[in-house]
Amino acid sequence: MNWGSSLTYLTKRLCAAVIGALALAGCQPALHSDLPVGPAAYESIGASQVPAPAGAYLLRAGDKLSVDVFQEKDLSKDELQVDEAGMITLPLIGELQAAGLSSTQLSREIEQAYGRRYLRNPQATVVLKLARPRTVSVEGQVQRPGVYEIQPGYSLLSAMALAGSPSVDAKLNEVLVFRTIDGTRMGGRFDLTEVRAGRMPDPQLVPGDIVVVGFSSIRGIYRDILQAAPLFGAFVTLGTSGNRNNTSTSN
Repeated sequence: MNWGSSLTYLTKRLCAAVIGALALAGCQPALHSDLPVGPAAYESIGASQVPAPAGAYLLRAGDKLSVDVFQEKDLSKDELQVDEAGMITLPLIGELQAAGLSSTQLSREIEQAYGRRYLRNPQATVVLKLARPRTVSVEGQVQRPGVYEIQPGYSLLSAMALAGSPSVDAKLNEVLVFRTIDGTRMGGRFDLTEVRAGRMPDPQLVPGDIVVVGFSSIRGIYRDILQAAPLFGAFVTLGTSGNRNNTSTSN
């Protein structure tokens, strides 16, 4: 194979790869999100209202606990689960808000509820038996999509690190965060480049958040061409080698 034919072959392969990359990029669905951006995104998910980590554990939906009302066996419960609305249900008093309170605070709320109508000087003890895992889901264009356990104070950048960072074809200005607030699903769109540069705050995450990283068709094409580059290099090397061999033979 001479140099001219090698170059023609290489050009054809390159054109085919680019066309294929464009076709694949066109098939990849883009998010095209209409979620709020900038400061409105932080307000939408209540990121500015996430409480700072405190010493006492605050109960959450899914936690399992026990309630003991002193000398009132019928009113005590060996195991209760905080429902998705953050409530527990007890005899006589019915539903009571539990999520967002410490065990001690909930004990006082139970005592006041029973004391108002049913008991004189009630004494209640709440014990957390099993805490629901604190997890967030990371999807889309990241190295390792999945469900990850987080600790208080974890942020969007923390989630990106857990998922192995965005992939090369990620659309960094279209990172979505979904959060359920009072039973309503909310969401915001964030620019990861601005967050990394410190020009925008790094939004705090809470258990149950879902993070979705968008796809950039331009970055996807660039990735596909780079992946094909070693093949093109091999063809060039073979063609050059062939020319050298021909030269050597002619000499």
